[in-house]
Amino acid sequence: MTVAIERDDLTIHRIIEQQGAWFDPLTFFGGLTPEFLEDNRSWLEPAALDPRTGKLVMCIQSYVVRTPYHTILIDSCVGNDKERPAFPMWDRFASGAYMNALAGAGLSVGDIDIVMCTHLHLDHVGWNTRLENGRWVPTFPNARYLFSGKELAYWGEQNALAPLPWIADSVLPIVAANRADLVTSNHVFDEHVRLEPTPGHTIDHFAVALGRKRTEAVMTGDLFHSPLQTRYPDISMQGDYDPAQSASTRRRFLERYCDTESLVCTAHFPSPSTGRITRWGDGFRISPTER
Repeated sequence: MTVAIERDDLTIHRIIEQQGAWFDPLTFFGGLTPEFLEDNRSWLEPAALDPRTGKLVMCIQSYVVRTPYHTILIDSCVGNDKERPAFPMWDRFASGAYMNALAGAGLSVGDIDIVMCTHLHLDHVGWNTRLENGRWVPTFPNARYLFSGKELAYWGEQNALAPLPWIADSVLPIVAANRADLVTSNHVFDEHVRLEPTPGHTIDHFAVALGRKRTEAVMTGDLFHSPLQTRYPDISMQGDYDPAQSASTRRRFLERYCDTESLVCTAHFPSPSTGRITRWGDGFRISPTER
């Protein structure tokens, strides 16, 4: 069981599905040169860059947040049994790790009240559904699923133009089951939980800020994929919807939370994945912490 925060009114658990080295940094980040990568290799290895393969080390995980009122799951990873031919490491993925991690946090699927998806990419929606008798049904039987309405509309349009497997098997079944609540990316859920617009990686990506009197913690979603992007916020990944907007959003976020007590919980940084933002020259770093 991996705990990021444990207090009377706020508990955060990391639910890890997998961690590995899958992506070549020169392909993953547009405009990155071998010389630039070499200049940064010494501090990236071995935690964030695998010395053996040269690939980025990334974690695929959810966060479960317990407040006095709700148990909320933020992002739902890759999922089991999903056809992902473009990503061989996730194609028909089958593992007990995710459910074991959920159980390790003392939870079952029936305990989740709310599922929040920071955006609708395939590694953030997979456990929204599970395969039951040949049908995709909601994994969390008692949960409402919170999506950005603008994000859902965009991906619905893209899926109509050319079928997208993760929308068909992990998003649309939630809508068809009348389990989706559509909100804006600045939605205030309650006094403990609110959304913050962080567009650029996708059209209406949001972060999730937690805390009653101040921001105790914030879940970044895919605002960052690697520590390289905190030291150099202008580096955007090749799949960003709007790379320039992504870079601007990233720098604004880093400035906002720099030198504060807010715990930053990233989706894909290698373990421990959480930390606090401090300055590093002209850029920033997220100094790791387990708590």
